Amino acid sequence: MDDQESQSAAPWYKDGLAFECTRCGACCTGAPGYVWVTQAEIVRLAEYCGDSVEQFTRKYIRLVGSRVSLIEKPGGDCIFWDKKAGCTVYPARPVQCQTWPFWPENIESHDDWKRVQRGCPGAGRGQVFTVEQIQAAAAKVGS
Repeated sequence: MDDQESQSAAPWYKDGLAFECTRCGACCTGAPGYVWVTQAEIVRLAEYCGDSVEQFTRKYIRLVGSRVSLIEKPGGDCIFWDKKAGCTVYPARPVQCQTWPFWPENIESHDDWKRVQRGCPGAGRGQVFTVEQIQAAAAKVGS
């Protein structure tokens, strides 16, 4: 592959993207949605919360089709979002949360990234993540 072919195959964010979590909660609050969790994430969250897996599952998990998601507060905010403290499970948060904003739908185009920046004050500032880091994060969400 020559340099011209290599450059045309590079993603639009070939120079990386900046992101710094401000812990503002914009991605944790608002419209209803899903925070998909795996069994390993449930175990980690339960341990962090000091619950057994069974207790945690009863209190915080809902079945959506064949998948499981964290429950939400009325109005759509994440069950673990606190207006004063922020994310109360931040060190143990699910991969979906850890990889924000580098989700496939957010990095598909420059316009998609601009949309993210309008809603997330940390998108476009702080640490610059490399293409490899961004693609690794996006791959984790899809798995």
